[in-house]
Amino acid sequence: MKQNKQKNFRFILLGIFISLFIFSWVLIKSCDGKLNLSSKIEAVKNPKKIFGISLNEYSAEKNTVQKGEAFGTVLDDLGIPYRRVMKLLDVSKGEFNPRMWRHGDHYWVFRTKDSSAIADFFIYEETNTEYVIFHLQDSLYAKKVIRPTQILKRSVTGVIESSLYETLSSQKVSPAIAVRLSEVYAWTIDFFRLQKGDRFEVIFEERYVDDTLFVGTGKILGARFVTFGKEFYSFYFEDKKSGIRDFYSENGEGLKRMFLKAPLEFARITSRYTKKRFHPVQKRWKAHLGTDYAAPRGTPILATASGTVINSSYNGSNGNYVKIRHNGTYTTQYLHMTKRAKGIRKGVYVEQGQVIGYVGSTGLATGPHVCYRFWKNGKQVDPLKEPLKRTEPLPKNLWKDFEVDMKPIKRQLDSLAQASSGI
Repeated sequence: MKQNKQKNFRFILLGIFISLFIFSWVLIKSCDGKLNLSSKIEAVKNPKKIFGISLNEYSAEKNTVQKGEAFGTVLDDLGIPYRRVMKLLDVSKGEFNPRMWRHGDHYWVFRTKDSSAIADFFIYEETNTEYVIFHLQDSLYAKKVIRPTQILKRSVTGVIESSLYETLSSQKVSPAIAVRLSEVYAWTIDFFRLQKGDRFEVIFEERYVDDTLFVGTGKILGARFVTFGKEFYSFYFEDKKSGIRDFYSENGEGLKRMFLKAPLEFARITSRYTKKRFHPVQKRWKAHLGTDYAAPRGTPILATASGTVINSSYNGSNGNYVKIRHNGTYTTQYLHMTKRAKGIRKGVYVEQGQVIGYVGSTGLATGPHVCYRFWKNGKQVDPLKEPLKRTEPLPKNLWKDFEVDMKPIKRQLDSLAQASSGI
């Protein structure tokens, strides 16, 4: 009886053991299957690719175009027959211009990972944002691809030590931002007169590919500049319906300033800008690259726009004259003065409408007048033909939209200013 019970107990234990073994085996297989399936799904969701080509199937090799190395030569080295190269150039018309192939550019070669290891794809990077993909085998084709770019916002603060350009460069900011800031503030700040200790805050856009590769700057969204103890705000505003795209102060005032129509309040034009005029003193035909305004001797001559005096002197042709640089674009000159106004010397900053001298006939002049000369980007032009418009204040119907854009930018600028000054 006792032996039968022991025998039955052994059978029960054996059964339990077998059941546990089977259950464990099934569970392990089941989990293994799920893990494998999960990893396969993950691999499909996140394949490792470059230019959309899977690195599971191809090996990638990056190269640089060498000096004197032609497109056809590179393909020939890859074993692509001449006829196929010519056909590839034919199918790539409109997508790729071999004349744009330049020394220093980058290209990639993708080879199959099988035993043949043939070059299957060829990628030419025209720019950081554009590339051309060539299929070299079977059905030949070429396609230009434009990489999507992300626009990220960046803010920078700075204290002028030598120049705006150097201050921004020290923070690895593109020189384009310095140029754009000088354009935004062209009529409110003289960047040639910046002092050590002047400060600024600026918020602007930068464009990136894949969030890491910098490909250029975008718009300046807002800025605050402090110079000579005064602060100047600027905010970009755009309205598609009206076509407005410009910078305004925090009060919606336009930042661009218009030149005065003439350097005299009451005058008449006696000679216009011309490439050929008979000179009344020299008695010969020559260019007259200025506009003459006749007026009684002693009539006040006005600076047509604010700027810095870069020359205040006398010579035999010009007589007493003053030359003013207004910004990086415009310069004006005023000739034949009977005398220059008190304090008008080189390096002095003058305001628009300020008296800088008085009408006379010094130098090569037959009668009292002022010869007004005008430079744009270093070239003398006719001021009467220049589209020198002033930015009008924002229309009242756009003020609310402007405030929606402006106020958060201003808060951020003020916060940056407080943080950088330790307030």
